[in-house]
Amino acid sequence: MLKSVRTIGARSPGGCFAIVASRYNAKYVDAMLRAAKSELKHAGVKSIKVVRVPGAFEIPVVAALLSALDPQPSAILCLGVIFQGQTSHAQHIGWGVTHALAQIQIQHQLPVIHAVFVFEKAEHAKVRCLGRKHNRGREAAQTALAMARVMKDLTQLADSTRRTKSPLRSTARRPALRTRAN
Repeated sequence: MLKSVRTIGARSPGGCFAIVASRYNAKYVDAMLRAAKSELKHAGVKSIKVVRVPGAFEIPVVAALLSALDPQPSAILCLGVIFQGQTSHAQHIGWGVTHALAQIQIQHQLPVIHAVFVFEKAEHAKVRCLGRKHNRGREAAQTALAMARVMKDLTQLADSTRRTKSPLRSTARRPALRTRAN
């Protein structure tokens, strides 16, 4: 059962957010893009970079390029819609995009929000992409905001931990591990 998507009161953790959106199946992707941009702006995001690509399969290469920028965006939202036809082509595209986006996220330690969907029927896409009640673009933006905050908090924690470590503490002898032979 689908849950309603409500605008949340999340505030932007700062930085720039990037959106890579497919032009293919534009009716659905454009609606997700509008909802995502609206949610990010509502949260106070000042900089949103949108890059349009021909289809879903082209999304990962642009996401990889964006993740290698200095400075990195706070998160990358990837939006696309694929319809299942009579062959397995749509599934192969979907799996390829999913795998590639996961690898980019891990390799670059950057939130890459996967909102590339494979639908069997236009009615399913209509409910999830065109409606205000269940818009996956809005959900993607909320996830991007939440993950950008998590990453910022973890980075600040790591930085403060590095600053508070004493050089004497880090060179102190650690107790020897006891093994069965000891």
